[in-house]
Order: sequence, then C-alpha cells, then structure tokens
Amino acid sequence: MDSANLFVFAAAYLAVVILPGPGVTALVARVLARGTRGAPAFIAGFVAGALLWFTTAVTGLAAIASTFADVFIVIRYAGAAYLLYLAWRFWTAAARPVATVDTSPESRGRLFLAGLAINLGNPKAVVFFLALLPTVVDVEALTLPGAVELGVLVAVIVAIVFSAYTLAAARARRLFTSPRALRLVNRGSSVAMAGAAAAIVTR
Repeated sequence: MDSANLFVFAAAYLAVVILPGPGVTALVARVLARGTRGAPAFIAGFVAGALLWFTTAVTGLAAIASTFADVFIVIRYAGAAYLLYLAWRFWTAAARPVATVDTSPESRGRLFLAGLAINLGNPKAVVFFLALLPTVVDVEALTLPGAVELGVLVAVIVAIVFSAYTLAAARARRLFTSPRALRLVNRGSSVAMAGAAAAIVTR
C-alpha cells in the first residue's frame, strides 16, 4: 500500500484505540491494583483480538461473522463475567506489594484470554473493523502484502497505546504506598472493572 493510505488507516485506527474503552479501563485498573506483571499477556490478547477482527474484515468474512453474532455475544458476556470476577478479587484482596502477585503461566494465560475476549466482544472494535474499515481502505483491492502491512500497523498501534496506558498507570501506582492507600486503589480498581464489564454488556 502507498504511504498515504497507510497513514489514513493508522490515524483512523489510532483515534479509535486511544479513546479509553473497556479494554483500557480493565488494563489500567489491573495495573493500579497489581502492578505491571501480567500486563503484557493482557495486551497480547487484545492484539490477537484486533488481528482476528481485521482478518475477518479483509478476507470477506464479515457476513459470516454477522451470521454467528450469537457467538460474539457469548464471548462478550464471558469477557464481562471475567471482569466481574476480577472486580470481586480486587475488592476483597488485602493490600500487598506487587512482588507477591501470582505470575504463574496459568495466570498469564487467563489474562491473555481476558484481553482476547474483551476485544472480540467490544462493540467499538466491531464498528471499526466491520463498518468503518471499508470506508478507509478499499478491501476488495487489498493485496496480501497490503493486508500484512495493515495487520502490522494494527498490532503496533494497539501495543504502543496499551503500553503507554500501562506505564502511566504504573507511575500513578507509585504514589500509593501505605496499606490504606493500596486498599483504596484495590477498591477503585474493582469499581472500574465492574464499570468496564457493564460497558461491554450494555453497548
């Protein structure tokens, strides 16, 4: 693809991703409550979800995706249910240093699946890839190299934006050092998680 089309796509997608949605809210809330450990797994899951939506759009599978709309509704509710579970965990957790957080592979796997489910069930992603993308890119004329270039842009944009939110939340977390402050952060993160779950379900 020529650089002008790549720039238009990148600008449009960046504008969508950078606006806080359920994914950003869930990520920031978790980082505030538990630190940055596990954030890469969550981001990787979100990137995978974005690439799945992108592939669906550029390969002409949008009609099939609409046929299986009920499946995505189930995924949406599964993502919301996991966020509610995390909200409960954060609300009831004792204030503790980040170093004591569970970082087992299973925990990272759950975070990856959480990021994937949240993105697959995110109405904002659906609207962009299945409705707005064809207005920005001529999908029918898109070549394989062009699709690869756009896919790389999708992955890079999501990774950069979510990493920036992670670093900002990690910096903010350093301000809270006392057990009482950490407990308040946990409770606030719990409310944010629950709000993200409600946003996924109601949109």
